Amino acid sequence: MISALAIALASCQKDPGMSHSSPVKQEVFGTMPDGREVKIFTLTNKNGLRARVTEYGAILVSMETPDKTGKLADITHGYDSLEGWLTNTHYLGATVGRFGNRIKDGRFTLDGKEYTLAKNNEPGGIPCHLHGGVKGFDKVLWSGKPTDSNGVEFTYVSKDGEEGYPGNLTVKVTYTLTEANELKWEAVATTDAPTIVNLVHHSYWNLSGDPTTSINDHVLTLKAPSFLPTDAGLIPTGEIAPVAGTPMDFTKPTVIGQRVEADFEALKFGGGYDHCWVLEKGDGLRPVAKLKDPETGRVMEISTDQPAIQFYGGNFLDGTVTGKAGVKYAKRSALCLETEGFPDAPNKPNFPSSVLKPGETYRHSMIHTFSAE
Repeated sequence: MISALAIALASCQKDPGMSHSSPVKQEVFGTMPDGREVKIFTLTNKNGLRARVTEYGAILVSMETPDKTGKLADITHGYDSLEGWLTNTHYLGATVGRFGNRIKDGRFTLDGKEYTLAKNNEPGGIPCHLHGGVKGFDKVLWSGKPTDSNGVEFTYVSKDGEEGYPGNLTVKVTYTLTEANELKWEAVATTDAPTIVNLVHHSYWNLSGDPTTSINDHVLTLKAPSFLPTDAGLIPTGEIAPVAGTPMDFTKPTVIGQRVEADFEALKFGGGYDHCWVLEKGDGLRPVAKLKDPETGRVMEISTDQPAIQFYGGNFLDGTVTGKAGVKYAKRSALCLETEGFPDAPNKPNFPSSVLKPGETYRHSMIHTFSAE
């Protein structure tokens, strides 16, 4: 008589892509230019939602959710193959670090010592440091393994001096797909020397499921009474300004394209929406944003434990990136909603600190909840 354990073991052996203790499917996605193997993981829940994540850049490769008729579609921008992701210049789907968003002049001072970082971005013709540098966390190979809770845990050790940052930083990022239609992105980091950290999830969303359409018809709500004005280089000035009476006010559901071309300095500098909103104060995880596509009825709600959210309207997409199914991603064909610490915080004493010291643990939780109405 064959035991239940023997049957279970035989079942696992039949599908080497399936973890013994996890429903997560694991496959080879391709190889890096240096020959290292890259894995991709598929998470599926009882409602048919499907997320695919890869070790390269700890990237969310795709996210399939149903519309109000039950039709599933991928609602993210990206690429069909690893080769495409290796050309990813817009941080599509990526885990961004060591410091997400911008740092003025690529410089900061910590404990009396000045550190110089790459200037890899030039908004308004003014160079700055963006998203961790030339080879940030979005362009490195992480180590991934399935979890017991329908998730994948990625780990990476950023060596002291990598991209100019001090300290050896040990990072763990976990994606989890729940039966409540939540995609959780959780980051934890520790260091052996004082450093700065602002890890960010950078997916591009178009809830229509049609990447050739504009997100200007999406309706956005942000629980954010203030935003951070910037200079022409998109670096925060240090001011925290109220959104009331401005095109930056999304405290009530608002069609994104309604005021995107308004004669307002912040929008002129950003070529549209590309700013950091200061969220309502609150302890721990809390709901902060809601995005809806009126046509398909798809809804994405975001919760976080961070003080701010960057809303980027895809202004710099210009049709030069060829993505999934050969689609050329046009201007404002997708948007980002990135929960985060404040941009340029290392150079702004009045902003919440981004410094991480030995013995401390950096934590960042972001939950996307999908539905249709």
